[in-house]
Amino acid sequence: MPEWRIRETVVSVVEGDLTEQAVDAIVNAANNDLQLGAGVAGAIARKGGPEIQRECDRHGPIKVGEAALTGAGDLKARHVIHAASMHLGGRASKDSLGAAMDQVFRLSREHQLRSLAVPAVGSGIAGLPMRDCAEVMAECVSKAAAEEGAPREVRFVLFGEPAVQEFESAFGRRFR
Repeated sequence: MPEWRIRETVVSVVEGDLTEQAVDAIVNAANNDLQLGAGVAGAIARKGGPEIQRECDRHGPIKVGEAALTGAGDLKARHVIHAASMHLGGRASKDSLGAAMDQVFRLSREHQLRSLAVPAVGSGIAGLPMRDCAEVMAECVSKAAAEEGAPREVRFVLFGEPAVQEFESAFGRRFR
């Protein structure tokens, strides 16, 4: 598993199941209504239980480019940070993903979350090309690692070898 150290933050890329990560928070690829429907959000809802959706209902809707923190229900993680990179039924852009991930890292600092597991937000049903997603994620984690109170570990947990290769390439270019 390749790792990069950015100041005090260790960044890694793995293929795996986001919902099985025992971290302070997993990140959900969310819509701005915070409705846990398909894809990553659906997996979180199925494994985490209905309490996560109830908490989302109390927070949402939020603006595209924002994020919200909830408990993680029955998941191994303690929290879920819902990164709204799209409208319900809409598409993600590099800008909306970047804004949402900046908010994810802001929430992680505010709540002193030390370990995050992050999927390829915006690349599934939201339609952002995997390469663009990986480049935005590399930029966002680089900015976040420069901040006081940055997470000690950011683990990108991806589905499929092609996604892993795109992230490894983007991170390798950025963090030589």
